[in-house]
Amino acid sequence: MTDIEILRPDFPRGHFRFVLFDFDGTLSLIREGWPQVMIPMMVEVLRATGTPEDDATLTASVEDFVMRLNGRQTIYQMMQLAEEVQKRGGKPLEPLAYKHEYHRRLMQRIQGRLDALASGQATPADWSVPGSHAMLSRLQERGLTLYLASGTDIAFVRREAELLGVAKFFGEHIYGALDDYQNFSKKMVIERILKENQLRGEELLGFGDGFVEIEEVKRVGGVAVAVASDEVKREGIHAWKRDRLVKAGADVVIGDYRRTDWLVEYLLGN
Repeated sequence: MTDIEILRPDFPRGHFRFVLFDFDGTLSLIREGWPQVMIPMMVEVLRATGTPEDDATLTASVEDFVMRLNGRQTIYQMMQLAEEVQKRGGKPLEPLAYKHEYHRRLMQRIQGRLDALASGQATPADWSVPGSHAMLSRLQERGLTLYLASGTDIAFVRREAELLGVAKFFGEHIYGALDDYQNFSKKMVIERILKENQLRGEELLGFGDGFVEIEEVKRVGGVAVAVASDEVKREGIHAWKRDRLVKAGADVVIGDYRRTDWLVEYLLGN
């Protein structure tokens, strides 16, 4: 499989004015391994209901909804968990309680990465999708306005974007999940970009590794680049991610931004 796959060669190119990026897995690798924290936690919660299902069945069921909701705010995965507990005759906690427990466990996994970045022991390139900084730089040089929208809580997104040295590319256009979850969604951010800037759909370009952002960019007539990043190997295209993002409607699939010059030229033309 090549490192850039053009699925729809006939999509409108060269007219983009705004670009929307997802954060985790699209630019940042700080939270690499989050499914290995979330999925076992949820299996543990469902196991406690006394369900007769074995761990393999529970894991497959959890993995399915966790990945389907990837890209939306974390709270939606926790709301689904509460529903699954109820289905199995258990008494669920508030979704926010599950979210806080997940964050606590995730922080145990990633705190060392954050500390290393803050102290300078690690460089931003160590925890970014390869070529991210060059890509953001080139798009900005070409006069495009960049937006960042993440399903991760806004305070974490801002902090991690600063540590990775990418916050400067987005300025005030950094959006993330809120405890009052109904006041944020990627769909809302996209609609706001279009409305405030009198933008036509084909003037919006989106990059993401989650089903949701690809679907929403396509829904308004934009062009979607699926970043099927292999967050562990840090090269090549992750086949499972790729297949899901193709189903979401991606126009182009990349594994990372190593071929920034070619990709920018292809998308934006001269």
